[in-house]
Amino acid sequence: MKKRNTILLLSVMMFMLFVPGIQSQEIIAHRGFWKTEGSAQNSIAALMKADSIGVYGSEVDFWISSDGIPVVNHDATVTLNSKPLRVEDTPFETLRKVTLSNGEPLPTVEEYLNALGTCSRIKLIIEFKSHRSKEHEAELARKVIDMVHQRGLQMKVEYIAFGIHFVQLVNQLDPQAAIYYLNGDMSPQVLSSVGAAGLDYHYDVLFRRPEWVQAAHELGQKVNVWTVNQPENIRKVIDLKVDFITTNEPLLVRELLKKPSPCRNNRNSQ
Repeated sequence: MKKRNTILLLSVMMFMLFVPGIQSQEIIAHRGFWKTEGSAQNSIAALMKADSIGVYGSEVDFWISSDGIPVVNHDATVTLNSKPLRVEDTPFETLRKVTLSNGEPLPTVEEYLNALGTCSRIKLIIEFKSHRSKEHEAELARKVIDMVHQRGLQMKVEYIAFGIHFVQLVNQLDPQAAIYYLNGDMSPQVLSSVGAAGLDYHYDVLFRRPEWVQAAHELGQKVNVWTVNQPENIRKVIDLKVDFITTNEPLLVRELLKKPSPCRNNRNSQ
């Protein structure tokens, strides 16, 4: 009986792996789960709240200050006392005076990774932001990867970037790490040749080139899509069978993932 149950379990697992439409699709909260009380984009609270709702990942954006401190912010600039400051040209002491909308000070990467270490299951999807200086990019990648390794968080982080320079840096500094490319201008075949783990493209790119999803899967790559918030677009990317959906609306995406696709139902009824 035990042997029979084991065979049945293995059969079910194989079915789920190879039958189209059965594979699970995962949710990544864009800049964390910030559309909720007490949170803010790219805040530590947004990371912790994303972990609390049980999504696969929480996306976050990393820069480096002019004096070499990796910090968390989306835009190239911050605003302090109504004055715009470029992050990579500003010392950390000044950046630290910036306050997020939930009252948190602008976080350091060190603080963010320490918070990640307390999370139960979530992965941190780290976007390395493109800097004007390649030297700054190299310093940022090296310092972040060193901090990840010092904390034993290698299995809890993945990397994304618009710049191919960061793909090369991550491959050099941590060949075991997954780095996905964001810019939307390279086919899965080209991405495979440069060492990217897969593509992470805006949904408009994949709506124009839906064949790239299957091509990526045939090459063993994963496919993410960003930033999908409207129900009709969420449904379209679900039907494309992408692996990950990055969104500002993680609870909405979860709800739609539970519902059968109208397109799939129509095909099955024909």
